[in-house]
This record gives sequence, structure tokens and C-alpha cells, in this order.
Amino acid sequence: MSELTDPRAPRRVRHGTRMRLLTVEKVTDITPLMRRIRLSGDMAGFASPGFADHIKAFFFPEGVTPLLPPIGPNGAEFPPGTRPQMRDYTPRYWSVAEGWIELDFVLHGDGPASGWAAAAAPGKTLVIGGPRGSVVVPMTFDWHLLVGDETALPAIGRRIEELPEGAKVVAIIEVDNPAEEQGFATKADLDLTYLHRKGAPAGTTSLLLDAVTASAFPPGTAYAYIAGESRMSKAVRAHLTESRGFVSDYVKAAGYWLLGVADAHEEH
Repeated sequence: MSELTDPRAPRRVRHGTRMRLLTVEKVTDITPLMRRIRLSGDMAGFASPGFADHIKAFFFPEGVTPLLPPIGPNGAEFPPGTRPQMRDYTPRYWSVAEGWIELDFVLHGDGPASGWAAAAAPGKTLVIGGPRGSVVVPMTFDWHLLVGDETALPAIGRRIEELPEGAKVVAIIEVDNPAEEQGFATKADLDLTYLHRKGAPAGTTSLLLDAVTASAFPPGTAYAYIAGESRMSKAVRAHLTESRGFVSDYVKAAGYWLLGVADAHEEH
């Protein structure tokens, strides 16, 4: 059903593409492996109404000065030899009036984004673009299910904190160890479970699928959001829709990354 005929259908919103050159203002380690970076600059016109929105962060080659490229029909157009690597990040907190945005980075030790975040300090710069669009999920569901690994924590955390008083939400989150757990300030009725890999490499366990399979869920119609390693997201989605009676249109599964593949992002 479309959003015109179904009051529970997620609503898609488009935004104009805009690039921003921002400066690191503050770096905070919220857990040993999760770093929150506040970037300041021109945030005029920034909008992110969807909890799982993402901006593009651009990581330039060594020795290349970050710059704002023109926007062409296919997006940002960089001069030859200067095209940066790109990664997606969920806006965690921001203020248009005060001119800042905060992004959370997992410090996993490899890749351009993790390397940049590990070395980030006040005065460093980062180019971001977007969000180009948002998916706004109505508050008309009986309850909400959020499942993911640490890469999904920014989106899951936003949803938990943005849900209104009385909303029921079940969150099942996989992290490496208890030190990586985060708390959330929320008015919602939250049932939060953390699972620990205990040193096993991310993406190599079935902890999330096993926990979802074993869970007794509240009654009613739910919206489910699953994000993290791609194979995990796909497997949990299949379980919910094929074995637990979840409506397919109300289950969003995002593969933020794929074990063994660099810069993978899949939607299921």
C-alpha cells in the first residue's frame, strides 16, 4: 500500500543536495570504540526528519585539500585525481541555529573514515553532503523493533530518543563488550537488550538472529528496523516476515556493511 492509502506507510521526503565544509569543534569518546565528533560551520537549510537518514562524508586522499565540488546531474563533481572516498553516516545531533552537527564513528582500526576519526582534532575539516532524502516512519504503530550492531547505534539511538511518551520499543543491539553499551534518554517504554561478542570479530556471530528468534514480542502491528552487517540484516528480515507475521512493508533492513567487502551498502 502507498502512503496515500495506508496511514502507517513510511513517507519519503526529498531534500535539495548541498555540500558543506565543516570544521571539527569537539571530539568525545562516548565508549572506547565509539567517537562522537562535533563539526561546526554553515548548517543553513539542513534537515533530517528521518531517524535513519544518512549524510555522505568525504575523505580526501593524503595531501589533497578538502574542497566543495559543484553539484552536477550525477551528484558531486570532483576534479580528476581528487575524488575522495565516501561513507554514509547518520546525523546524531545537530543545531541549524548554532551551526553544528554531531556524527558518531566506530573506531575499528581500518578504512578512511575510521582513520580520519581516530586522528580527528579541533581545526580539522570534513566535507559532508545531504541528506538527499528521508524516510519518515509514522508514530501510528503499536510498537517498534530496532535490531542492529554498533554501526546502527546512531540510527537506533535517534529513534529511541525521538519516540514519544507511551510508545513501546524493543531494541536488541550487538556490541563487542559491556564497555560499548550506550544509554539513551527517552520518554518511550523501552525494552533494551545488549548482546556481547566477547572478542569475536564483528559479523561472524549469529547473536542478533538468535536473540530475535528467541524473543517474545508485544502484541499488535510493529515497525521493524534492522541495520548492520548485510547478511545479518537479511536473515533477521526473513525471519520476521516469514516466521513471525511482520508485514513486509513495515520491515526495513539495511546492510550498512558486508563482512569482507569494503564500502558495501545494501537494502533488503
